[in-house]
Amino acid sequence: MRKLNRSDGGLRNGGGDMERGLRRLLRSETVFYVILLFVAALAALGYRDYLGAGILAGAAVLMLTLTFFFSRSRERGVAAYVQKSVDALSEVSVLDSPYAMATVRLSTGELLWHNKQFQKMLELDEVQIGTSLQKLLPECRLEWTKSGKYESEDDLTLRSRRYRMFGYIPKKNGKQQDLALLQWIDSTDLLSVRDDYYRTRPVMALILIDNYDELTGNLTESDASTLDAALYRCITEWADGVGGLLRRLERNRLMFLFESKELHRITEEKFSLLDTIHEITNGKGIAATLSIGIGKDGAGFRENFSYAALALEMALSRGGDQAVIKDRYDFSFYGGRAPAAEARSKVRVRVFASSLLTLIEQSGTVFIMGHKNADADAIGAAAGVCALCRLKGKAAKIVVDLKTNSAGKLIRYLQTDPAYRDCFISPQDAMLQADSQSLLIVVDTNRPDQVESKPILDSLNHVALIDHHRRASDYIQNAATSLHDPSASSACELVTELLVYAAQGRQTQLCELTALMAGIVLDTKNFTIRVSSSTFEAAAFLRSRGADPVEVKRLFQSDFDQTVRRYHIIERAQVYRDDIALSAEDREVSRALAGQAADELLGIDGISTSFILFRQPDGIYISARSIGKINVQVLLEPLGGGGNAATAGAQLRGVDMTAAKKELVRAIDRYFEA
Repeated sequence: MRKLNRSDGGLRNGGGDMERGLRRLLRSETVFYVILLFVAALAALGYRDYLGAGILAGAAVLMLTLTFFFSRSRERGVAAYVQKSVDALSEVSVLDSPYAMATVRLSTGELLWHNKQFQKMLELDEVQIGTSLQKLLPECRLEWTKSGKYESEDDLTLRSRRYRMFGYIPKKNGKQQDLALLQWIDSTDLLSVRDDYYRTRPVMALILIDNYDELTGNLTESDASTLDAALYRCITEWADGVGGLLRRLERNRLMFLFESKELHRITEEKFSLLDTIHEITNGKGIAATLSIGIGKDGAGFRENFSYAALALEMALSRGGDQAVIKDRYDFSFYGGRAPAAEARSKVRVRVFASSLLTLIEQSGTVFIMGHKNADADAIGAAAGVCALCRLKGKAAKIVVDLKTNSAGKLIRYLQTDPAYRDCFISPQDAMLQADSQSLLIVVDTNRPDQVESKPILDSLNHVALIDHHRRASDYIQNAATSLHDPSASSACELVTELLVYAAQGRQTQLCELTALMAGIVLDTKNFTIRVSSSTFEAAAFLRSRGADPVEVKRLFQSDFDQTVRRYHIIERAQVYRDDIALSAEDREVSRALAGQAADELLGIDGISTSFILFRQPDGIYISARSIGKINVQVLLEPLGGGGNAATAGAQLRGVDMTAAKKELVRAIDRYFEA
């Protein structure tokens, strides 16, 4: 310490001498004497004393030269003294620094120098010059220094102490040297406070018993109370194991507040409450299900509550019986493998029909758009919406790529009707015709990146949505009104229900009714998959109004070559995990053909799930079907896919067929391991 004080004092004295020297230089009388000599020289010239004038001028110049020389010499001396003092101080501060420091050769990782604190940190008895840093600190990595960073992202833990690591690579002529000066700072207390802060951050959860009304319906007051107590006891026992505050908001809705440190354990257990609640049944054998919405990482309780409400809404829109976590960036999904329970109410459909007709009436041009490569469900639903628009005297336009779609036969069938001769429009023409008063109605998809034309979706302010797929995390959020029900078999089923209440069969063309029937037949695989009582009611309404099932059959007929190619795909199928059929077709085929092959594979005894991989110009596509316990939508979600429990698809870009098949197999394995 005495040495450090002397150096510090020397620096202060040196700085004072330099400052006083500069002041003396600035206040020097040299300038006065030089001016006086020049004046005298001028006077001598006035008296024609040229010799005297020359001597006086030379003396003035000499004095200026000597003054400049001695001033520069003094400045260099002062600078050298200051630098020497700083170097001495730097040497003392590095050697006696309270922080562990070391110099390492980056190419070999060997220690070139270290101070006593480094030796003390590692409890070394002797100097370790020439030893590999990796040998002394196996967890220490230096890649971050080479990338230009000054601080490591990872902490170093030694004997219950935690250190932050800093580093600097000197440069010479703009090039990094093969040396790094490293420094370790003991930040145990600070990091412990930080970790405690993150571990104790509040997490808000909203718990909703999905089918509470169905469970307690037609029960006596006593039986309903007993069932209610069993439900609440099951949730309370789970909450007690987590720790936190559980409060009942309504008869079927609870709020649960707990600390962030418990969330990791809950997710590792895959939200066991989702399974244990199924053990509670009513007298009819109906099992209870619930949905959990969790909000975290918000700025406070209010924002976390908002996140939890959004997460719960997302869980319900995906069919319920699952948990969804919402942070400030994205959603995470857990559970949701069971088929969605039918939760659509007639009142809700009637209210949506009224609001949709009001929007249509108040809008200018109405555009109807489905997903890319539109199929019979998207086109059929669009035709049904055209019938709704006709009620309000609006001529709607269906936005579709007429060259790339899976419903060519249905489009040509509709175009035989005069009302549809000019109804179909390309996305480019739609952009030219759209204005601020236009209304866009999206059918058969809820993902903005899957619509026929995303620029149209982004440019129009008035949007309505009709869809039956499970809601994705990147769903369309700017819809003024929406009818979204993942329990519905198809978008055509939803639109048919709208026609029942809004149009009551009036002004509905025969081709529109047949198109709606075709969409339902396609998505239910001839009324065998995802069929509910509402599906048959919709089909009965369409048939009673004149829908032609024979024409529907013709619309789905394939030619001889397509049939041969379909059976070629089936022939190449392999069985995986006893009841899963996989077929990879490494050539370009249509999505409709791949879907037909996937459907036909389910007709084989013992096969409950099928996957068809096929090539398209922009990548490898997957078409999936299921009639068993596997939820293909959940299985394909990690691959960026979507759909519903029985029918789903995905697109893989930047991979070949072999890599795509491996990714699919890994996704199947993860599904069963979860």
